Amino acid sequence: MTELATPLLRQYNQIKAQYPAYILMFRLGDFYEMFNEDAKIASHVLNIALTRKSLGKNRAIPLAGVPYHSIDGYLAKLIKAGYKVAICEQVEDPKQAKGIVKREVIRVVTPGTVVEESILEEKTNNFLLALYQSKKRWGMAVVDLSTGDFGITEFSGHRAQDELFSEICRLHPAELLVPEKFESIAFQHIDSSLRMTITKLSDDYFRYVSSRALVLEQLEVQGLEGFGADQYEPAISAAGAIISYLRETQKTVVGHINSLKVYSTSDFMILDHTTQRSLELVRNLQSAGTEGTVLSILDYTLTAMGGRLLRQWILQPLKNKVEIEERLDAIEELYVNSSRHRALVEQLKGIYDLERIISRVGCRTANARDLQSLKQSLERIPTLLALLQECVSPLFTRLLQEIDPLPDLRDHLARAIVDNPPLSLREGGLIKDHYDSDLDDLRAITRDSKGWINRLRKTEIARTGIKNLKIGFNKVFGYYIEITNANLRNLPELPPEYIRKQTLVNAERFITPDLKEKEDIILNAEEKINDREYQLFEKLRDEVARHTRQIQQIGRIVAILDCIHSLTQAAITGHYTKPQINESDKIHITEGRHPVLEAMQLDQPFVPNDACLDNREHQILLITGPNMAGKSTYIRQVALITLMAHIGSFVPAKSASICLVDRIFTRVGAMDYLIKGQSTFLVEMNETANILNNTTSKSLVILDEIGRGTSTYDGLSIAWAVIEYLHETKGCMPKTLFATHYHELTDLEKALPRVKNYNVAVLEEKERIVFLYKIVPGSTDRSYGIYAATLAGVPMEAINRAKELLINLECGKAITVKAGSKGKPGAASKEPMVQLSLFEGLTHPVLERLRRMDINTITPLEAVKILDDLIKQSK
Repeated sequence: MTELATPLLRQYNQIKAQYPAYILMFRLGDFYEMFNEDAKIASHVLNIALTRKSLGKNRAIPLAGVPYHSIDGYLAKLIKAGYKVAICEQVEDPKQAKGIVKREVIRVVTPGTVVEESILEEKTNNFLLALYQSKKRWGMAVVDLSTGDFGITEFSGHRAQDELFSEICRLHPAELLVPEKFESIAFQHIDSSLRMTITKLSDDYFRYVSSRALVLEQLEVQGLEGFGADQYEPAISAAGAIISYLRETQKTVVGHINSLKVYSTSDFMILDHTTQRSLELVRNLQSAGTEGTVLSILDYTLTAMGGRLLRQWILQPLKNKVEIEERLDAIEELYVNSSRHRALVEQLKGIYDLERIISRVGCRTANARDLQSLKQSLERIPTLLALLQECVSPLFTRLLQEIDPLPDLRDHLARAIVDNPPLSLREGGLIKDHYDSDLDDLRAITRDSKGWINRLRKTEIARTGIKNLKIGFNKVFGYYIEITNANLRNLPELPPEYIRKQTLVNAERFITPDLKEKEDIILNAEEKINDREYQLFEKLRDEVARHTRQIQQIGRIVAILDCIHSLTQAAITGHYTKPQINESDKIHITEGRHPVLEAMQLDQPFVPNDACLDNREHQILLITGPNMAGKSTYIRQVALITLMAHIGSFVPAKSASICLVDRIFTRVGAMDYLIKGQSTFLVEMNETANILNNTTSKSLVILDEIGRGTSTYDGLSIAWAVIEYLHETKGCMPKTLFATHYHELTDLEKALPRVKNYNVAVLEEKERIVFLYKIVPGSTDRSYGIYAATLAGVPMEAINRAKELLINLECGKAITVKAGSKGKPGAASKEPMVQLSLFEGLTHPVLERLRRMDINTITPLEAVKILDDLIKQSK
């Protein structure tokens, strides 16, 4: 940057040099100004005017500014655009300054370090991640500065990067910290839809010895054994980098980060990134929003804390039967006791986001409104405790023992903070009367002085006879007496102590010695009042900070209660039932329904279906049937019902007995990978390989149309081999739902004892086909693809031609082309095309069925029925 001429801009240059990669918002009076390239970026992103600041001699630099009181909105736009911002404030009183006012960067805001309520999504965590690799182990640390959540985990083995990627997708971080030497190849699979900022730090941030010391200091402990973290060296290295980064950006010790959670992804049902996306758990595939997701039909939370926790529950289903049943029992208690449920709802409605309030306290950005919200929330806790005392479920009983209502802090806040405090902390109006004697004395002075001014006005009106004489105030001239020109002309003589101060178009303004003397008293008192209120507020905020752990605990308990309420309300709204969690290997669902489609399908009732899976007789359900008839819906609904049961939620079914599942795998579509240069078939094979390499007998696998991305023979062969592998490979053998149009696969039921054929029932009425959406035992050898094309609106000319071609193909006839083969309109081909090699050797299904038939095992009645079926099929 060119050296700037003025002392002020030289000061800017010096500070900017310390933060070259950040947008520097430089406080000048009532504005934050940005210069040079920062100004150009801000003008574009914020849609504000770009001007130029003159330096004399035909020199000028770009300039853009925003009002200080509306910084949050502008800050949000810059952060969402991926920029990092350094906020530079005046740190001394301009009245006391000698020369240029001292300025410092008081905080750095990055996508992963946002705490402003106006910027954050209230029901979504804002995670900051750090990664470090050492000795073939990947260490991950994750923190949400806005809530205080802090955890570590590690990944090792040949699937470490895939597991790491899945966890990154689950957390969906705003920002990722990595060492400078980190190889970019490690990010080649990271989904671009995450849109996270990657920040590279010096390798010194990740040194284990210094990182461990920093973590111990932050947690105020002597060792990490109590957290179970003593063997997690790469993760502790990442955790130390996070703490260093937070302290540097926040310019404080972030005391609300006071606990460390060590976890393993294997503690929960594992949902890899493909499953998270394809089942649309918390983000849909179209817009990445929540519409049409599992979250959207389960989220009735009333607090931001509950909303964030519910999202975590959905993405981290439990594997522990006791923990699952604890949630189910709590939901059942509210489900059958509507008055208790309503009472809980009423209390939850009045509780604010305690996690983020206490985090702003820890970052010293909390204002008086935050403390007022904290006070109002604490006022709800005694009634909440009384409600829990009436409950009998183990979860409610345990939560009751873990909460401290903090009555002393609540009462302290009630005595101190006014009911409707302003946003600003420096302009007074924060603290109640009778809270502090010094403050009361100062306020008495101003009240008396203002009363004196009112008395002075009455005196001057009586003395001059001017009834509309005014005494006003502004920041430039202070207090003044204002007389209109009309009244001034009628005044015989101006009082001698009146000193003319300002001439307006229609009036004159005067001051008097007595008025100026009183002005000094009032203004000094008001300045002292503002200073005293700020001092009292800071002491109060520090007092709140000393109760950080208790407030965080209250927030966690409220979040759990809110999630239980939410799942109860979802069960009531959706007419769900309590699932039984069994310790066998069986998934048995009676009249199950797809939770999302059922909620969206308002015009007609959803057709329920049963499902029975186990590892003995019904390991693999092979499902055939027409396009658009419901095969994909069915296999997804079984997966979602299984997942919901593991969340601890009631499920959309008449009854359900669900065994514990360690993972859910899905292979249901190429989604949007084509735009990333990956072919449909390559994606399909990558996902299939992941399933075959990682599934166990406790897993649930959902496969939809394996092999369709290549030639028919190749696809059929791959699908066949996949089924055999899942059925025969020891240590694998998961419960599997396999939807396919390869009807040849149905022969596997005869060879593999745990494969069972099912199909989607269809009613044929002359030229019309009715989909019944019912899954029934047995197979089908028809796909009704042409009928599905008719429903989709394909022109009838193409439909009729397709029917003609289908008949020829099924009968083994050659295909002739209607139009000229050389592209000349109307030039018909006289020679038939060569028979498509795809179908060489295939016979008509009727003939194939006759060949397989054993006449000696068929009764006369069965023969008549088969003949009738064959006649219909031949037509």
